[in-house]
Amino acid sequence: MDDNDQVIFYPNQGVDPHNRCCGGSMWCIQDICGIICAIFTWLLILYAEFVVTFVTLLPCPYPIFQCVNMVIFQIFAFLAMASHLRTMFTDPGAVPKGNATKEMIHHLGLREGQVIYKCPKCCCIKPSRAHHCSVCQRCIRKMDHHCPWVNNCVGEKNQKFFVLFTLYIAAMSMHALYLCVSQFVWCLHSEWKQCSWYTPPATVVFLIFLGFEALLFAIFTMVMFATQLQAICSDETGIEQLKKEEARWMKKSKWKSLQAVFGRVSITWLSPFSRPAPKIKVDNYLQV
Repeated sequence: MDDNDQVIFYPNQGVDPHNRCCGGSMWCIQDICGIICAIFTWLLILYAEFVVTFVTLLPCPYPIFQCVNMVIFQIFAFLAMASHLRTMFTDPGAVPKGNATKEMIHHLGLREGQVIYKCPKCCCIKPSRAHHCSVCQRCIRKMDHHCPWVNNCVGEKNQKFFVLFTLYIAAMSMHALYLCVSQFVWCLHSEWKQCSWYTPPATVVFLIFLGFEALLFAIFTMVMFATQLQAICSDETGIEQLKKEEARWMKKSKWKSLQAVFGRVSITWLSPFSRPAPKIKVDNYLQV
């Protein structure tokens, strides 16, 4: 556990109950709307699992087609779910709440002429490029936006996982759409009772709902994926672009910006189980 992952304690209050669970060991936003959206996301993934597995692939009489597509779809589904959970339960870069004390400000050792900004809502020393989230009730470093589908902010420390979530959901959706079309074509050219374990009306309903879900989420997540990559490469968060904030920081190149989010180029770029080591400096808490 690095310094930025430590549990934040408050005098006479213990662990902040609003964004920690499991005794303070896990980041979790206790927002009912976000929790409902997250559960709905899991249900949609499970529905896709059910239809792809029991309606399209298991009844298929072609073993190679069945096995290859089953492995591909399960890999996409597993990585999508893992990315979602990592985005949801990872601290996005919350600034310690209530740290704008005289002792802390003195400890920073400010040079003459340096100015610090205090967030009036969470009483923290507000770093450059941090924004306050009304749902998380914290200032988040490099906050891009608050996403109810992952019940968390997308910020400095979990943006990689959110990008991977959109990527794998898009890939999963496109693959499910392909399997739906293949199943319809197969059923139209054969007996409906032979191409599915379910009645023809039930099979049609299952495939139509999955096709609609897959098409909708493929479009939505591909747009989100492209938007996130554009924001990363331009070294501007979604909020900074929306507010048209003047860049007071030294912008990194596209390549350096990608490495700041995903780490050094390797296969781990595609893994939701690894993240680049945080590089937080004291200067992040200051603005000149």
